[in-house]
Amino acid sequence: MSRIGKQPIHVPPGVVVEAMDGGIVQVKGVKGVLQQRVDPTIMVEVSEGLVKVVPVDPKKFKAFYGLYRALIHNMVVGVSVGFKCTLELVGVGYKANVQDKLLELSLGYSHDIVLVLPEEIAATTELPKGKNPLVHLESMDKQLLGQVAAKIRSLRKVEPYKGKGVRFLGEQVRRKVGKSTKK
Repeated sequence: MSRIGKQPIHVPPGVVVEAMDGGIVQVKGVKGVLQQRVDPTIMVEVSEGLVKVVPVDPKKFKAFYGLYRALIHNMVVGVSVGFKCTLELVGVGYKANVQDKLLELSLGYSHDIVLVLPEEIAATTELPKGKNPLVHLESMDKQLLGQVAAKIRSLRKVEPYKGKGVRFLGEQVRRKVGKSTKK
């Protein structure tokens, strides 16, 4: 049985969780509204300040209710606090600029890359003096935030010899030793 699925979700004040018809769970909070479709084999019980996820048949559907508990918990945290992600651009001449919902990246290619960010994502750039440029992403939807961050990271993956590329802030990169000359 799932240990995560057994734990109830504590709902902070200002957040409303509704189990609607058709297997949809809706969470409303300060940051906005999120919805998630739940498998019909899972029941979502909403009471005062707690949400419990219970499988209809525990032996048959035990794999799902830990997943749905985690998804609903991420929605509750997202609409109350939100999620943040920071990407670091490591390389000579790497730059980032945000205008409205357009993220313009200069990553060492012959052209600049322009990404259209979804409405739910708020992006800012920072250029600390003497350090690498940073791109800060913020959203209430954890899944969408991770997907956008992975897309930006895939534009210039970190290479193991010099360590250049787009990486998460604080990410450790395994470095390889280059060629050595014979004497």
